[in-house]
Amino acid sequence: MATVIEKSQITTAPTITSHTRWARISHWVMTVSFITLAFTGSVILMAHPRLYWGEVGNDLTPPLIELPISRNHRHGGWENTQPFFEDGNSQVTADRTYPIFNKNGWGRSLHFLSAWLLLATGAIYLLAGIFTGHFRRHIWPRATDLAPRTFLRELSDHARLKIRQATGGPHYGPLQKCSYFFVVFIAIPLAIVTGLTMSPAVTSAYPFLLKIFGGYQSARTIHFFTFVALLLFLIVHVVMIVKSGFKRQMRSMTIGE
Repeated sequence: MATVIEKSQITTAPTITSHTRWARISHWVMTVSFITLAFTGSVILMAHPRLYWGEVGNDLTPPLIELPISRNHRHGGWENTQPFFEDGNSQVTADRTYPIFNKNGWGRSLHFLSAWLLLATGAIYLLAGIFTGHFRRHIWPRATDLAPRTFLRELSDHARLKIRQATGGPHYGPLQKCSYFFVVFIAIPLAIVTGLTMSPAVTSAYPFLLKIFGGYQSARTIHFFTFVALLLFLIVHVVMIVKSGFKRQMRSMTIGE
């Protein structure tokens, strides 16, 4: 007796596509740039592990946040303060009575160099993603992706580490699309612009940047929290790669198979 198989019973394997060459190259260049920026940024922050809000901030002004990441944290050891002027609202100065960590000149140079590399590669990635339709097809969340039931189910699966096996290509779920959208269009541009705002050479030519972010110290604080968000994304990203099939993912993002 012949067995009749209905069309609805036939299952086809999902089409496996790999990442394009431009996406793979830009991915790894930006990855190296970000890791370098994270390391050098930490060294720079160790020299002054205090964050402020507004135009100025120093060891003699109250911080918004103080980070315990070097011996410069909650140091103490000031001599008597001296005002610059006789005015009662004058700024003050004081001499430290202890050695501080301040060997970060090389870190600042390498940080700035890596930032320009990230900016250039990111611009190429952005243009390629727009003109090839990569963002429209794979990154931009659709209305169905943002449906409450779909999004909550995806969030629950990721919280329980129930991750789909990798297909080797840009087949992203709703949570991945939202995460990549945040990184590509919000976090990285914000990190770049706030970083440029901290440069007096840049703000002398474009002073409106200081008005947008409320001063050098506000830009520095926003820059730091944006870095934390990107670092958390990187950690979760690596965990998802391992859970979804490390070998398949690495082949797809290196040799393109």
